[in-house]
Amino acid sequence: MAVLDKFFIKEESVGLNMSQIKVGLPAALLYYYYFPFWFKLFDELNIELVVSDNTSRKLLDKGTKNAISEICVPIKIMVGHILNLKEKEVDYIYLPRFKSLKKGTVMCPKFLGLPDLIKHTFPEFKNIIISDIIKSKSDNISQYHNFINLKEKLNRSKFDMKSALKKSALFWERFRELLFSGYLIDDFLKANNIKSLEKIIADLEQSSLLPQSKQQESFGREEFIDIALIGYVYNVYDSYINMDIIKKCKELGVRVHTFSMVKEEIIESELKKLRKPMFWEFTNKLYGACEYYLKNKRIDGIIHLTAFGCGPDSVLSQILEFDAKNYNKPFMTLRIDEQTGESHIITRIEAFVDLLRLKKEEC
Repeated sequence: MAVLDKFFIKEESVGLNMSQIKVGLPAALLYYYYFPFWFKLFDELNIELVVSDNTSRKLLDKGTKNAISEICVPIKIMVGHILNLKEKEVDYIYLPRFKSLKKGTVMCPKFLGLPDLIKHTFPEFKNIIISDIIKSKSDNISQYHNFINLKEKLNRSKFDMKSALKKSALFWERFRELLFSGYLIDDFLKANNIKSLEKIIADLEQSSLLPQSKQQESFGREEFIDIALIGYVYNVYDSYINMDIIKKCKELGVRVHTFSMVKEEIIESELKKLRKPMFWEFTNKLYGACEYYLKNKRIDGIIHLTAFGCGPDSVLSQILEFDAKNYNKPFMTLRIDEQTGESHIITRIEAFVDLLRLKKEEC
């Protein structure tokens, strides 16, 4: 089978000018976690990268219409983004199959089956989906074995691929260090290509200004409120599906903290509290980060942002709510889906912030 696969890969590449090839990257799911890595990788490989449009009502409706009804909204959004890339007439769509980022854990089953779901839902996409299996011992996914299929599809040498992966990993680490220093992934999302992203990262590395999570100025006549917004990156940073929750929090004088600001060693330390870690890697990350924020006296409250119908989150939410009561820390769960209204989200956030301010004043 491996021999046949290799034969077909080469056959599909015949007639394509590799210097003019366009690869589509859907701006959904783990795009928010790895987009700096992928931007740098395709740039180093001298491949034109086409990113799908921002999530919109039109894009979400397309995804909802073409996906199975029982699946969660983040997957429906991904379907919409892939259809959007098809409209952009790309030669390939890069859709890796994330299996594991740590020994003993796996990704959500929907992540594991996503490439198959797309290929079976849209048979015409079968030959343009590039789907390597991503299996790593850490968040650093730059190991060569994770990109062999991509190398073959793009007709690149092993040396060129390894060199590109090394540079991409270093670039991604620079991005991560800025997150650990207090920046939001939001601060980088306005970049839609490698040049603009490189400028943003370089400017922030040299900036003397504090990130929003560490601002010292008071908010008008009131003090800032610090909220840990706990959720998967695709729920927290897709501003359409979450009704631009980060912007709304900032307008209310909230300093927003997320799991991506917490270093891996801290998360690993907090996970030791569990008799046994959960099966899902990013669910464990959310747990570890939330436990860290629960102990942090600077954090006034926790918001758990979750998609309706998410299996791993249904387990996590119960644990976090129980632990928040033990720490006497205000906790709220916000569930989002394709029917969620903006007024519902805004009303609940405003009420939660008011409660936190009252509690802070009483102290």
